[in-house]
Amino acid sequence: MVRKEAGSQIRRVQYGDEPDDWKPMPAIGVGVNEIRIRDDDQYRIVYVAKFEHAVCVLHCFQKKTQKTAKADLDLATARYRALLKELKK
Repeated sequence: MVRKEAGSQIRRVQYGDEPDDWKPMPAIGVGVNEIRIRDDDQYRIVYVAKFEHAVCVLHCFQKKTQKTAKADLDLATARYRALLKELKK
């Protein structure tokens, strides 16, 4: 159920629509957003869709507490920086 919903939400972004439940994540980087999926648990997809060629998923994870874990934020930030570096080549 969660994987199907995640795919559906990413597809919406690919076609230029907004996901059903999302919020911007400017602390990670400009243009980075988070899709929120609620099932019995909570899941998050951190992505950036500001580049013409693709929607880039930076990190997906299951949320275990109310606050997003620093490790999850750090990983998404590192992947975003690596993506920007790769695109500048």
